[in-house]
Amino acid sequence: MLNQIKGLHHVTSMADDARENNLFFTKSLGLRRVKKTVNFDSPDVYHLYYGDEAGTPGTVMTYFPFPQMPRGRAGTGEVGTTVFSVPEGSLGFWKERLATLGATGLKDEETFGEKRLNFAGPDGDGFALVEVRDDGRTPWTEGGISADHAIRGFHSAALRLRDEGATAELLKFMGYEELDRKDGVTRLIVPGGNDARVIDLETMPNIGRASQGAGSVHHIAFAVDNREKQLEVRKALMDTGYQVTPVIDRDYFWAIYFRTPGGVLFEIATNEPGFDRDEDLAHLGEALKLPQQHKHLRPILESHLQKID
Repeated sequence: MLNQIKGLHHVTSMADDARENNLFFTKSLGLRRVKKTVNFDSPDVYHLYYGDEAGTPGTVMTYFPFPQMPRGRAGTGEVGTTVFSVPEGSLGFWKERLATLGATGLKDEETFGEKRLNFAGPDGDGFALVEVRDDGRTPWTEGGISADHAIRGFHSAALRLRDEGATAELLKFMGYEELDRKDGVTRLIVPGGNDARVIDLETMPNIGRASQGAGSVHHIAFAVDNREKQLEVRKALMDTGYQVTPVIDRDYFWAIYFRTPGGVLFEIATNEPGFDRDEDLAHLGEALKLPQQHKHLRPILESHLQKID
């Protein structure tokens, strides 16, 4: 069993409108845009990152906004719900705020003893807020939401699967342990991990496969401290039979990817070097930053990419 993985690093999804996406995360949810860059493989598309002040691993939601992308179809083989942590007693504030802003899918529930508010993003994305008593992470409050209510970062993510068996086995190999089971959901946790260390497995044998599009999660990333730990994880996964990509430099972290038995794309990402490697902390996410291989395209991209500020 591995011990290098600390919990979630980031979650990357897709959208169809960059400006709407930016407004939702920075204004409605009050997160900080910590990086404005482009998709490495499709530089005519933004890659937008939202999180806490520094973009701390375990707080960062990222998006590829493909203009006029059709909506995805929910199903198995995907991350169904991305869940954020908020302070105890704040769900009433959030329910009123999101309703006023026109959010859909608002639903209160309690699961695993936690109060929760489900809601949908602009593209039908599956989100939830969960009240957490002792989340000591410092929230970003310059988005207009006070510290008494502001999002701390991720709480968990839920994977929708036709059969949880092989994926549960994989996650246990990655260092997760089963914490509880309830109503067809298995909850796993990384002991001693970061504050985003929970994964829920939702078994849905009668649901069809998901079809990706706007509102779908593209991949989910797990955090390791550094490249040395990442290489240890890569070797262990390959020795177990997984097809894992070479290490890829993503400017703000190094990444490896592999497809899980349940169909979800997993990434293992390093906590280094961080989002302040090319911008001062005070100005994260303000300027368009381009990967080295795309810097020659700046004039074209600046005229082509949708204005979001």
